[in-house]
Amino acid sequence: MRFSFTEDQLALREAVRDLLAKECPPEVVRAAWPEPDADGQGPGAGARSTPEQLAAVWHHLAEMGVLGLLVPEAHGGLGFDEVAAALVLEETGYVAVPHPVVETVCVAAPVLGDPAPDRSKVGWGEVAISGTVLDKSLDLRGPGGKADEVAFDRAALGTAAQLIGLSRRMLDLTVAYVIERKQFGVAIGSFQAVKHHLADARLQLEFAAPAVHRAAWSLATSDPNAARDVSMAKALASDCAHLVGRKALQCHGGIGYTVEYDLHLFLKRAWALEKLWGDAAWHRDRVGRALGV
Repeated sequence: MRFSFTEDQLALREAVRDLLAKECPPEVVRAAWPEPDADGQGPGAGARSTPEQLAAVWHHLAEMGVLGLLVPEAHGGLGFDEVAAALVLEETGYVAVPHPVVETVCVAAPVLGDPAPDRSKVGWGEVAISGTVLDKSLDLRGPGGKADEVAFDRAALGTAAQLIGLSRRMLDLTVAYVIERKQFGVAIGSFQAVKHHLADARLQLEFAAPAVHRAAWSLATSDPNAARDVSMAKALASDCAHLVGRKALQCHGGIGYTVEYDLHLFLKRAWALEKLWGDAAWHRDRVGRALGV
């Protein structure tokens, strides 16, 4: 098997990365959180953007066609597969996009893009042009029939990809911090204990990311073991985000717990996604059943 990405897939990832770097900085993420209290404390404390800038992120993603990644071109989408979707969703995780991107790209959009008669009342093209946040009634929480299983696996894969992006961001934030923060006149990143924490985090990330890409390939090629591969990816990605978050907090010290500091935006997003679409324990059990253990 040759496991590599196409030029089109990589170009799409770079375009989305550039867009999100410009349109979705931490200030925009904070705008999705509740307003701080009278003392300036609370989950949304800190510099924030306007609600209009928050809404603009969604509209820009819609205009680029990202929300219709998995919808065939004949029905108004981009016609990419799950491999490309995983690359793109990893980038949305890196910036902690505060919108239901996974539920839209992996679940709702493919349903609306289905040309079956019962989908004709709501066309994908209409939604893509308006940039509307899709009705959460299309959101699935567990596998039922075959179609539901595919949607569930896509959503679990997309969430795993976002967890990889979040892990990358938390590690990048931590590396930048330990280079800048000094104790005894030297950067704390030069301390052996800190290096070990960062190495552990990097190692976990290097193991988890290829599992997510493999699961995406399995779904894209309708591999009979796709469900097993998706569960392996979600379990490893959840474990990765949990460990990287813990190491990031360890290296940041007390400042990592403060709501004014950006790290907490990515930590709390990771904690939420670890449990969404099946937690690590559920997916490990699913892998075990697939292997007959």
